[in-house]
Formats: sequence, structure tokens, C-alpha cells
Amino acid sequence: MSDAESPPKFRLPATLPLLPLRDIVVFPKMVVPLFVGRKSILEKYLKTGGQFPPEVAAMPAGIDDPEELVNFTMRHLATKAAERQAVLAEPGVKKQLESIFLIMEREMEIIKIENRVKGHVKRQMGQTQREYYLNEQMKAIQKELGRNDQKSETDELREKIKKAGMPKDVEQKAEKEAAKLEQMAPMSAEGTVIRNYLEWLLDVPWNTRSADKLDTKAAKKVLDEDHYGLEKIKDRILDYLAVRKLSKSGRGPILCLVGAPGVGKTSLGKSIARALGRKFVRVSLGGVRDEAEIRGHRRTYIGALPGRVIQSMKKAGTVNPVMMLDEVDKMTTDFRGDTSAALLEVLDPEQNKAFSDHYLEVDYDLSEVMFITTANVLHSIPAPLLDRMEVLRLSGYTEEEKIEITLRHLIPKLVREHGLKPGQIVFTRNVLSFIIRGYTREGGVRSIERLVAKICRRTSRYVVEGKKFNPRPGVSVVEKVLGPVKYKNEAAAAHEDAGFANGLAWTETGGEMMQIEVSVVPGKGKLILTGKLGEVMRESAQAALTYIRSRSRRFSLPSNFYSRADIHIHAPEGAIPKDGPSAGITMAAAMVSAFCKVPVRYDVAMTGEITLRGKVLPIGGLKEKALAALRFGIRTVVMPKDNVGDLEDLPKNVRKEIKFVPVESMDAVLDVVMTKPVFRRDGKKVRVSRQKKPAGHPHATVGGVN
Repeated sequence: MSDAESPPKFRLPATLPLLPLRDIVVFPKMVVPLFVGRKSILEKYLKTGGQFPPEVAAMPAGIDDPEELVNFTMRHLATKAAERQAVLAEPGVKKQLESIFLIMEREMEIIKIENRVKGHVKRQMGQTQREYYLNEQMKAIQKELGRNDQKSETDELREKIKKAGMPKDVEQKAEKEAAKLEQMAPMSAEGTVIRNYLEWLLDVPWNTRSADKLDTKAAKKVLDEDHYGLEKIKDRILDYLAVRKLSKSGRGPILCLVGAPGVGKTSLGKSIARALGRKFVRVSLGGVRDEAEIRGHRRTYIGALPGRVIQSMKKAGTVNPVMMLDEVDKMTTDFRGDTSAALLEVLDPEQNKAFSDHYLEVDYDLSEVMFITTANVLHSIPAPLLDRMEVLRLSGYTEEEKIEITLRHLIPKLVREHGLKPGQIVFTRNVLSFIIRGYTREGGVRSIERLVAKICRRTSRYVVEGKKFNPRPGVSVVEKVLGPVKYKNEAAAAHEDAGFANGLAWTETGGEMMQIEVSVVPGKGKLILTGKLGEVMRESAQAALTYIRSRSRRFSLPSNFYSRADIHIHAPEGAIPKDGPSAGITMAAAMVSAFCKVPVRYDVAMTGEITLRGKVLPIGGLKEKALAALRFGIRTVVMPKDNVGDLEDLPKNVRKEIKFVPVESMDAVLDVVMTKPVFRRDGKKVRVSRQKKPAGHPHATVGGVN
């Protein structure tokens, strides 16, 4: 290379400035890497800390001196003064940078944790603010629509749940449903279902009860004010009150009031509730055929509701009301279930403390409820259901009882209802007796009430029109308003014709007179039965005929009398169904009368079941039959001897006016009821020997001797 191409040579100045030794620092080899690393961490710390302005965070980039970096770091590091002093006191920059590293690592970890917490809080705040904003919008929308706030409604439900006094498991169930409701839109279909469910749980009583009035004297006074007679039922209620007074934990009784329509079963239930000081609710079961009517529908069905029992408890508002299950004998069964079977749990004292309704889905305690069921007949009530109830019979009223009930209860009520004043209309006992005998044929008093109401309406019309009228209506006024007499004393007007006999029957409306007619005509031994007779009654006719055939010689009848004649047995009022075995002796007496051509006494009525050997078996409904005999003017009643004990249930005036003749055999029946002897013994007609008066009852005689 030539001289021209060679680079210029570096020349030192002739003189150099003298520097003090303290400004020239020689760092160890490890200081430079520490310096670069700590500088990088410091820059990151200043940027991520969030508490330094941007110009401060950019300053470390211009620092080239490790000592200056240490001093800068100590000025901006968020540590205690003592800790910073300790770092600066370290001997040498290397030690200082190492201490700064430890402090900055710690501070960076703290910053990471703080940033993580701040991020979580920020996200939560964002969600909360979003929900708050949406809820505020929802409130505004609901306010414009005139609807309540969902959250406040849920809070209100929770408060009610706490105050309802529910059992623990029921309260937990309600709280769970309330939590579901809170998460749902107010107008959602499922939300509506849950809301209705909670309202039902809150509406039924859980711990509210009426205080029982345990004063037996006051209760008897209330019962006597509301109902005349019915002493046995009143005694049963007073006995219950006495037990409740001695034992506070006594269960409510389950009573079944059985009687004809109009005898006061429903009103008696109200009177019992008033005497006990309890709420009264009535559940009509007539024609109910769906099990869900008792147990309710499950919530999965649209429009589901609890059963009638729970609905009645809500209506009562207490856990110990008097609940009347009306017409329990008229429930039916179909493919939807057996209603009577659903009632088993309700009326079983061992089960009803945990009654399960399909809608509520929780156990409900019915053990404090006093259940009263009503029925007209018992044979249509299933045996398992009947076994759970205490049966109390309300027999039909006598004429005297009907007059007393009308004077004490019906007339004052009807006078008020028709706007009349006391004294504007007065009914005498004779007029009421005329109305009862001539216009009614019932065991109760409903027909009497309708007839008296008709006369009251006519009187109200006279008052309004200003017409003169007699405030004491007589027989002529009654006939003018009510029309001609409907019923006459048929028994007294009857003639003693052969083949005719008076029987007594029991019906759902009380006792009735049942007349049996028998005609014997030439034929081939046919037995014809008409009058809409039931199967049991037809079999009784066959048994009665066999009894007569087995004693044909004693009746002076030829052995072939049956094969040469047709026997026609008819019960008048053919449109009315008739059944039962108690007409057996009546049909036998009428057939003997027709064959022997000896009339049966028209002033005698009879009731009893007959066997092939002529034994007379006991029957039911003797009281109702005796009252029917009294209504028709019958003064002698032939009855089975086994029913003598039932005479104690009859009113004293009935026992006084009617002669009851208990018998054990058909021979004794014929001895009493036939107008002439019908038996032969050794070729001579004789009467059956008289029997001694039985010791069973003072009002009973045998063989017609009183």
C-alpha cells in the first residue's frame, strides 16, 4: 500500500487534562451484567406498577452508571426508609445491585398479585354494574307496566315463609322454591307455577288454631238452641268436650251422621262447630268421581290445584276446624280412580297426621280436624271407609217433633226472611198438624218449610196490597193457598179385603207404608211379581210361598192348590223401586189371606224377614217404620222379637200410641193379623196358643195381648 492510500494516523494532543482519581471508577466484571439486568427489571417495575408517570418510567433508559441506577432505584422503590438505607449501606455496587434484585423481585410479585386481584374485582364490578343496570331498566319497565318488582316480591315471600310457622321440612321446600323463583323471569310460565305453589303453601294454616270452648253446659245450650231432640248425638259431642278438657292431646272424632233428607245433618254440623268455637267448612262429595278432587293434581298439569280437603283448610284458616264431608254415600268410581279409597287416608286417625296432597308434595297434619260425614244410606259406603267412622243415626221426626221444630226454628226464620213482623202471622199447632198430615210424607222438615214459606209469601203480599187478612191462618186458608189435601189416612179408609196386607218399608227419605196385594186366579202354578220389586224381595216372595205350601194341610188347602192357580203379587206405586227382605211376613200374610179368603186386619202393619220354616228374622230401620205407621194411623205393629231392644230408641209418645207385637214365627204373625182363625188341628180350626208376655220390653206383647 502506498503512502497516499494509508489512513490518517491518530495523534494525541500535546497536553491532557488532569482528572481527580475519585472520578475514575473501575467496576468488577460481574457489575456490568448485574447493572443491565437490574436496569431491565426497574424499567418493567416502573411501567407495570401503574403509580409512576410515563416520563419517570422512561428515565432508566438513559442511565449508564450503576451507582446512579442504585440511587434512582432507591428514590422510586416503594419500600420502607430503613430498607432503602440498608441497601445504600451495602459495601460496593455489586452488593447493592444484588439487594435491589431481591427487593424488586418481591415488589414485582406483589404487583402481579395486586393486578390479578384488581382484574378480578374489575370484572366483578363490571358484572355487578351490568346486573344493576339491567335491574334498574327492568324496574323502570315494570313500573311503566304497573307490575311489582320481582326481587321485592321474592323477599316478601321469604319473610312470609319465616312467619308461617311451617314444619322444618316444609320451610326448606318453600325456601328452595323461592330461590328458584328469584332466578326466573317474572313472566315465565314456570315462574308463575312456582309463585302459585308458594302462595298455596303460605295460605294453608300450619300453626293457627281456634281455642276450643270446653264448657259443656254452654255447649249444650248452643246445641239445644239450634236443634230440637237428637239427644244421643248431643251427648256424644258433650262427651268429646269433656275428654278434651281432661286430655289436651285428644284427637278429633270422625262421625258419620246417617239419616233421611231434611232431618238436619248439615245444620247439625254447623251447630257443633258453633258449640266448640271452631270454624266450619263444608265439602260436597255428591257425584265426585275423580280421586284428584280429594288429593289434588300434580303441579306438572296446567291449572293444577290442591284437592278439596286442602282447599277447605285454606278457607277455614285454622288447623282444627269442623269439616263436613257431605253426601259421602253418593261418591262414584270410574277409570280416574276410586274417590272413597282416597278418603281412607283423610279419615284414618293413624294416617291423617301426614296427609299427602299431590299438589303440595309435603305432609299436612289433619289430626286436629273434627270430621263429620253425612249420608242417607250406609250400604253404598265401602266397608273400609265405613269402618273408620263412628255412625250416628238421625231417624225421622215424629209429628210432635216436627211441630216443635217448626214453631221454634222454621217460623221465626221464615217470618224474618219474608219481611213480616212478629204477630202478623201466627201458626197454631192444629194448623201445623193439618199441614204435616195432609201435605207431607217425609222424615225431615224440608217440605214443611216450603209449605209454611208459601203461606208467608201470601201473607206478605196481603200486607203490601193492604188487604185484610187473618193473622192466624186456619184450615180453609191453608187449603186455599196450598191447594187440596194430597194425602189422606189411607189405612183407616181401607176395607178388610182378602189378599191385602199392610207392610212397613224403609227408604232413603224415611219410613213408608207398603201395601201388598195378592190375587189367586186359575192357572198352572205361576208366581207373578209386579210393582218394580227387587231381587231380594222376589226371593222373599218365593220363600213365603214355600212356607205356605209346606203347611197347606194346616191351612185346609188341597195338596195341589198351587198347581191349579196362578199367584199374582203386586206392590202399588209401581214406578218406585222396592227391595229388601223385611216384606217377607207381609207377603206371606197376604197370600194366606188370598188362599183362605180370610181378610187381614187393616189397622195392623207388619215388618220382618221370613224363612222357609216360618221363622221371623230381625230387620233394620224399626224407628223409621214405626214413625211411618204413626203417620198412616196404624196403631198395631207386628215386629221380630229380636228387635225388641230397638224400641228403646223410639220416642215415648210413639211407644205410647203404638202397640208393638214381637213375634218369632209366621204362625204367631197369622194369629195376630188375621180377622179369623186360619189353622186346623185335628180337623178343627183353632187359634195359635197365646204366649206369655216377654220380659224383654215393657211395651212389647206377643200374640196381640197388651
